[in-house]
Amino acid sequence: MIDLKTLYELGIPRLPELTGPAMKAANKAVSNGAKPAAVKALVSTLAHSASPTEEPMGELKQLFMPLAKLLAKARAEHTFYTERETPAPWKSWAKGDVEDAAFQQMANACRLPIAVGGALMPDAHTGYGLPIGGVLAVRNAVIPYAVGVDIACRMRITILDLPYEKLETESDRFAEALEAETRFGVGAEFSKCERRDHPVMHRDWSITPPTKQQYGRALAQLGTSGAGNHFVEFGKLTVDHDIDEPTLKLKAGVYIALLSHSGSRGAGSAVADYYSEVARSLHPELPDELRHLAWLDLDTKEGKEYWNAMQLMGDYASANHELIHEHVLKHLGVGSLGFVENHHNFAWKETYNGEELIVHRKGATPAGDGVLGIIPGSMGTPGYIVRGKGNEASFRSCSHGAGRAMSRKAAFKTLKHEDMEAILKSRGIRLLSGSIDESPEVYKDIGNVIASQTDLIDTLAEFDPKIVKMAPEEGSRPRWVKKKEAKEAAKAAKEASEAAGKAEQKTDVTAEKAPEEQSDVVYEVVGIHFHVVKDCNDECIG
Repeated sequence: MIDLKTLYELGIPRLPELTGPAMKAANKAVSNGAKPAAVKALVSTLAHSASPTEEPMGELKQLFMPLAKLLAKARAEHTFYTERETPAPWKSWAKGDVEDAAFQQMANACRLPIAVGGALMPDAHTGYGLPIGGVLAVRNAVIPYAVGVDIACRMRITILDLPYEKLETESDRFAEALEAETRFGVGAEFSKCERRDHPVMHRDWSITPPTKQQYGRALAQLGTSGAGNHFVEFGKLTVDHDIDEPTLKLKAGVYIALLSHSGSRGAGSAVADYYSEVARSLHPELPDELRHLAWLDLDTKEGKEYWNAMQLMGDYASANHELIHEHVLKHLGVGSLGFVENHHNFAWKETYNGEELIVHRKGATPAGDGVLGIIPGSMGTPGYIVRGKGNEASFRSCSHGAGRAMSRKAAFKTLKHEDMEAILKSRGIRLLSGSIDESPEVYKDIGNVIASQTDLIDTLAEFDPKIVKMAPEEGSRPRWVKKKEAKEAAKAAKEASEAAGKAEQKTDVTAEKAPEEQSDVVYEVVGIHFHVVKDCNDECIG
């Protein structure tokens, strides 16, 4: 039998209207005596053909012509890859400290027939398909991997209505708020009794297969942060000149600010994976170096589905930040003087020279004229509130951070925790949890990155981290995990005690049991390490 996986490998697009007929025709042919290898070869030929109905099918024509017609129809409804004479133009703000591979990825993206233009930001580094820090404008299509795996990864900064001195004199109070109200890491979630609520969870999540399937996971992870470079931190916001923007008004001075960075969690990743697979299955003609740039035409069912799912993930990511800030401020009992927020993994419909384009920003911040945004540095370096200048050469974009100068693998191999701790201590920064692969040493100089894009943005305020919380390294359990495991430990101890009590009542225990037949079971949970030694009276020995 030829299964779905085989059909996908042969190039049949992941569309219900195609997979069913393809499977039916292929297996009918095999059951009628055709050799499986010949059937697979024909399926592959039809799947990759620009004119499927004109391909020679021999004795299998009657069985496969309906599939060929469906494939031809799908071809007519989608734009397919053909090598263009000249790539779409793109401009770089990246300097010499960016890998050659990132430049090549940007150049590759501009080979797509749907591409109109692009830009590479100064914090760029290699990614999947489009580089991190890549901006790509296309016509009537969306590229899941040009949006990114963490759909709508974003920033939010809230300015607290509290004198800055409080952060220095009551640092434990602020640290406790972060510890109590945040959750970090892959799979991080709130227990049922602690779960957050937000109107986004009362929307229709059945609009696409992955959003419907991910609803429960999204509900549990609402208000949490992921791993990697995600963080929630308090810091010192320095405003040199009065800010009088429509969305933010601050007098010159020094403030306490809460800054967060995270995205759409597991749900967003699932949406990205699902539609990236759909896009790749629709474009078997793409050369290997462009496979991660497979696109969905926006006037197709699949394109509309992804666009709607992306919008939902954007609102969900925004809700995560809103809840984090709301609960941390509530824990402290303080109000807000204002906030700024922005996506930096998303696609937008924007107009350039009178034409609507789809602008993908993968690790790039919107910088339209007068638009406020946030560019963070690292756990040990400043970040900035910025105002866009609307530079159309960059498709109204700027960087989303400092950009990595060292891979995570290299960081784990070469950096030392004591060096990271010394750097942070020298700068008066308290790290509640974090990983060596997020050390300040792995990032480019944020000052140079900001200086490289003065034609794209103005800086309005500088944020210096003071109390930082990130996902802990593997093996270091965050507080919410310890709390959960402590409950499990207590339950295990209680069950062991009850089992021992029941065993004492037994009258058929064989006292003569040989020592070598005793079983010694070790239980270890949350630092509680005890033995249950099953001897003649099954006594629980602590």
